[in-house]
Amino acid sequence: MLKRYLPILTWLPHYTLRLFGADLLAGVIVTIMVIPQSLAYAILAGLPAVVGLYASLLPLLAYTLFGTSRTLAVGPVAILALMTGAALVNVATPGSTAYLEAATALALLSGLMLAAMGLMKLGFFANFLSHPVISGFLTASGILIATSQAANLLGISGSGFTVVELAVSLTANIANIHWPTLAIGAGCLGFLVLMRSRGKALLQWLGVGKGLASLIAKAGPVFAVVATTLLSWQFALAEKGVAVVGIIPQGLPPFSFPSLDLPLWRELLIPALLISIVGFVESVSMGQMLAAKRRQRISPNQELIGLGSANIAAAISSGMPVTGGLSRTVINFDAGAQTPAAGAFAALGIGLVTLSFTPLLHHLPIATLAATITVSILTLVDTQMIRQTWRYSRSDFAAMAATIALTLVEGVEAGIIAGVTLSIGLFLYRTSRPHSALVGRVPGTEHFRNMARHEVESVSHVALLRVDESLYFANARYLEDTVYTLVASHPELEHVVLICSAVNLIDASALESLDAINARLKDSGVTLHLAEVKGPVMDRLKNSDFLDELTGRVFLSTYSAWSELKQPRE
Repeated sequence: MLKRYLPILTWLPHYTLRLFGADLLAGVIVTIMVIPQSLAYAILAGLPAVVGLYASLLPLLAYTLFGTSRTLAVGPVAILALMTGAALVNVATPGSTAYLEAATALALLSGLMLAAMGLMKLGFFANFLSHPVISGFLTASGILIATSQAANLLGISGSGFTVVELAVSLTANIANIHWPTLAIGAGCLGFLVLMRSRGKALLQWLGVGKGLASLIAKAGPVFAVVATTLLSWQFALAEKGVAVVGIIPQGLPPFSFPSLDLPLWRELLIPALLISIVGFVESVSMGQMLAAKRRQRISPNQELIGLGSANIAAAISSGMPVTGGLSRTVINFDAGAQTPAAGAFAALGIGLVTLSFTPLLHHLPIATLAATITVSILTLVDTQMIRQTWRYSRSDFAAMAATIALTLVEGVEAGIIAGVTLSIGLFLYRTSRPHSALVGRVPGTEHFRNMARHEVESVSHVALLRVDESLYFANARYLEDTVYTLVASHPELEHVVLICSAVNLIDASALESLDAINARLKDSGVTLHLAEVKGPVMDRLKNSDFLDELTGRVFLSTYSAWSELKQPRE
């Protein structure tokens, strides 16, 4: 039981010097790589840059204790930063003390929700977001985040959390472009795109080993930060109007409990829930994918607890909402992390930077961080998935398109609410009209196939109806209509056999419909039978009166029903 809630106990007793070396190296690499991201995402949320560093300290230690993924790296991520900014701007003025307090309250609320969901084993709720909807939300969020950085790249004022707000803001200030800032931003963009797309191949062509070339290519943001910071310092660009990070407080984060102001919590309740859902889905998707590559597994319910503890840790250490980040997790995985201890080592490294080296970041241009965010986030724009969904399923594409449109026009909260609603709505619509087929016997075999698709044997007085969906409240009436239509169109019918091989559940509403079907067919002189009923379904039917009232029999197989009923009544 203790190991279940403290997964560290499953790997720490077996920790070796080899694992220590691998995790330490991964921790050092992650420390170097994620510092620019941490600063950038805090600024994206409208928070001081140092908050991003604070959110990369204690949360990593908490996840080391409670997380199940061996390679997931927790910290601020772009989408949660955007959602955080959109939530906080409605309750406080950016830059104010109240804004900072609201950020920690939001992290605490999200952490408590995630932990509670984990304790109640609600990890399955992530399944209510279909992949096309998730892809659409991520695509729209990527476009929104990249657009939001245009003002920082151009050196002008601009704000907003929808494309309309951003477009209006940028248009109003486009004449005030600050050319030195644009030069830095454009230069960083070009360099980062080149490193991402051609860096590894170019370095290998120059004779660098494959592994080292990949690592150097991924360190593009670090090189951009170092180069532009030195350039800004050497030429005093801040005095020439180039926006820089400025003073970043040295020292460990101040520890305090977030505000318990109930009106504030009510305002943040829905945003916290949405942030929790999005963060959990992003984190678990990444964790499961990487775990599968190493033949490992993660527990979604325990991941909820792990992410919840990380957010609670962020809340009490002046941080912001966090989750498992895509880019930092890939870096951690590629760097050879073997256990969650790599995250703890990264936290120690970032702590060292926060304690001693933050003055070195004073002259870092904001445009450099904007370029880093833009290049990183545009990888979320999945045009291939959009094309594939359009070709494969127009209904899924409609849900994806609606999610994209609402996210862009109304904001991330509206987009994710629409995504969840459309995912559930599509599921209910599809399962409310279950596919069913009249089947016949493949000649000379015991196999039965759809009469509309195959040459099969059938008899006019027996209808073998295969139901290809579980039966519940949303489709119970549809099944009634299907059976009644079948009987009405075949007056010679004596037997109807419902083949239940695909039925995993019959709820109370569906049981009532089966009772009605049985009674209606009895009045019509038609006998109702069941075939291939699964054990758990049969167990529940035995707890009702249905089997006692059933006019026909329950057959073990469709072939048994065929053999017994193919001779007409005398």
